Amino acid sequence: DEQGKIILPEAFMPAAERYDQMYAIDRWVIGETIKVLRAKPLEAPPTRYAINVSGQSVGNEDLLEFVTEQLDGIAPGRLCFEITESAAISNLRVAGKLISTLKEKGCCFALDDGCGLSSFAYLKTLDVDYLKIDGGFVRNMTENPVDRAIVEATHQVSRALDLKTIAESVENETTLQALKAMGIDYA
Repeated sequence: DEQGKIILPEAFMPAAERYDQMYAIDRWVIGETIKVLRAKPLEAPPTRYAINVSGQSVGNEDLLEFVTEQLDGIAPGRLCFEITESAAISNLRVAGKLISTLKEKGCCFALDDGCGLSSFAYLKTLDVDYLKIDGGFVRNMTENPVDRAIVEATHQVSRALDLKTIAESVENETTLQALKAMGIDYA
């Protein structure tokens, strides 16, 4: 802001979405991340950078060309693009092309906010590497048997599809231990 203070994303993202500015923000984030990767090409151990891509950008066919042009001089495997289940489903053709083309170049993909029954059907067609389990289910899974069952079922489907699972919103040791016992890959 004008005083040099950091403005958190939740303060400006709704306005950026409303005024169709998400593609510009996503391009900036991707570009800045790639600058970091170019500055640290031999970082050990190699860090993988996860970049959330908005639904507006997933639906913009120019994103693929922009990212492809940026990949020169970096190890693409250090980039993991996260797209939401709803963005992937509403832009299935464009999302599928984005995923398949960038995976061929070495990037990886995570499907974010996964747990909906619709995501199970689309997981077979979207070639993602990770499924992020929605924090709304993870947060209460030790007290709510339905949430726990949803987390377990999501993990089992992910295993059948050879996907790694990531649990969001792990807020205490009890939840962490329950997730580890299930075999969740990252929590």
